[in-house]
Amino acid sequence: MSSVSVVIPCYKYGHYLADCVRSVFEGNEGVDIRVLIIDDCSPDDSAQAARALAATDPRIEVRVHETNKRHLATYNEGLLEWADGDYSVLLSADDFLAPGALARAVALLDANPSVGFCYGRPVHFQHPGPPPPARTEVKGHHIWPGRWWLERRFREGHGCITSPEVVVRTDLQRKLGGYDPRLPHSGDIEMWMRFAAHADVGFVRGVDQAFYRLHDNNMSKPHFAAMVEELGQRRAAYEVTLERCGDVLPNRDELDAVIHRKLARIALRRAVRAYDRGRVDELPVEELVEFARDCWPQYRSLPEFRGLQVRRRIGARTMPYLQPLVLSAVAGKGREWLWWQHWKRHGI
Repeated sequence: MSSVSVVIPCYKYGHYLADCVRSVFEGNEGVDIRVLIIDDCSPDDSAQAARALAATDPRIEVRVHETNKRHLATYNEGLLEWADGDYSVLLSADDFLAPGALARAVALLDANPSVGFCYGRPVHFQHPGPPPPARTEVKGHHIWPGRWWLERRFREGHGCITSPEVVVRTDLQRKLGGYDPRLPHSGDIEMWMRFAAHADVGFVRGVDQAFYRLHDNNMSKPHFAAMVEELGQRRAAYEVTLERCGDVLPNRDELDAVIHRKLARIALRRAVRAYDRGRVDELPVEELVEFARDCWPQYRSLPEFRGLQVRRRIGARTMPYLQPLVLSAVAGKGREWLWWQHWKRHGI
């Protein structure tokens, strides 16, 4: 029987713990599961909630920090120091797994030793409110060569993974290390790319593997101001990947150019969107343009910059009314929105 170590970091999320832990065991018969809840010195009753759960099930352990160590140190403590199962999962206390998620992932990993980690579709739902029912009928799976999957991340310029839907081979986690402390808000995508540089990637098709809670936290000016910081962290994740894995990537220089051009385009798209939505006074348009210039010195040749110039000539007040008539340089909204929601939840 394959074993899975599930690490649940918790900070002020004790009220979510019962649902989170319940989901770990639901529908996963035939998998040897152990759970570690790490409370990172929560100022509320989260530690008590964790201990109460552990008292009901010997498979659940609890650690309580006397001082707050922050999220990355807490993640690495569980993944690198405690996890000893065949596979490992990092599951935030406010998220939860779909029924049978671990059994499905274990079946894929057991059958494909070349795969370093696998994932499936995460369901994003807005809190408060119930999530939709999970799909649990497997339609098959994909096994992608790791370096192909990594290169696609560079070409798209964003991660395709939220986090709770991932199951990792524990020995690979220990070999390649945990979350990089230089990347407090984008360490997850760097770690998945690092793994992909050394192993294949699996995907469970047709099912929902986890539920990711989008907290009801309306965008405000501070959130908008963080747009450039988020892009900087994203850029750092790719640069750290090339730094750590460049020796096994024969097209390293090409990937470096690809990602810097892509991120420049994303920054300019956000500036374009500020004009289209009449939010030039709220969004850091000039800082976004400066980021694009620093990221890709040839930024003036990009179609998004030309679109921005058209909008500047039309003017910020008039542009929202004419936007349907102006060819938009904005694309890829769906993935960008999910990335931004992830940043809002974890980056600020």
